[in-house]
Amino acid sequence: MKTKRQIINIDEAKCDGCGNCVTGCHEGALQVIDGKARLISDLLCDGLGACIGECPQGAIKIETREAVPYDEVKVMDGMVKQGANTIKAHLKHLKDHAQKAFLKQAYDYLEKHNIPNPLEEELMAHDKEHKHGEHHHGGHAHGGCPGSRTMDLRGDAGAEEAAEGQAAKSQLRQWPVQLHLASPMAPYFQKADVVVAADCTAFAYGNFHNDFIKGKAIVIACPKLDDGQEIYAEKVQALIEDAKINTLTVVTMEVPCCGGLLAMVKQAAAAASRKVPIKSIVIGIQGGIKSEDWA
Repeated sequence: MKTKRQIINIDEAKCDGCGNCVTGCHEGALQVIDGKARLISDLLCDGLGACIGECPQGAIKIETREAVPYDEVKVMDGMVKQGANTIKAHLKHLKDHAQKAFLKQAYDYLEKHNIPNPLEEELMAHDKEHKHGEHHHGGHAHGGCPGSRTMDLRGDAGAEEAAEGQAAKSQLRQWPVQLHLASPMAPYFQKADVVVAADCTAFAYGNFHNDFIKGKAIVIACPKLDDGQEIYAEKVQALIEDAKINTLTVVTMEVPCCGGLLAMVKQAAAAASRKVPIKSIVIGIQGGIKSEDWA
């Protein structure tokens, strides 16, 4: 039975058959057939768009249409044949996009078939290394300002859903967030969905964390008060080219000066050697979304 959901659409006129999207799709939903990338089964497409950032022609987009529901068990059936690294990439993809239900199905599949979970093995190795580092360095990183030290918070429990009646949980998955301090090579930016937000937006929009940054990486900037707009553009371009991010969402206020942030992102995207989809969301001064469009 089909249901309306998000799923990719490939513009065959733009597709040059390079196959980059095929390697970007760990679920195995894409193949190059007769010189064009094809979605071989709705069952295998989770609609999260990992393949979008791999397309140099901008031939792939996400649309909402009637499709057969995504099937995590079918995906895992094919995934386990490709080895531990492919399984790990798929699990990380689900975790980074906060797909908890699918991630649980994948974990259950591995447990049922007595297959080691490579994501848990990596986490255990990381914890062991972290504790070893604390023993030798007193738990503190050396070099640079402690306030701007890169921290990956994606495994932090604070990003979980808040229970009913409790205060909303933070969805922040990294530190720092200021664009001046952000490193495009940080692990949490790699092939991520990234939000570029004007400083004021989180104060104007009450549910900013859950609606905009859940499962995503974020950088913030003020196009009016911050210096170094050229550096900002270079960093956004590096996110596209080097971190190979999937999507960019630019969140700005309705005030005129905020338009400079979207212009800067568009400039960086135009200069980049690969293409990513850009969504523009404008927040009203009294809260609420004034507009939401693909730029």
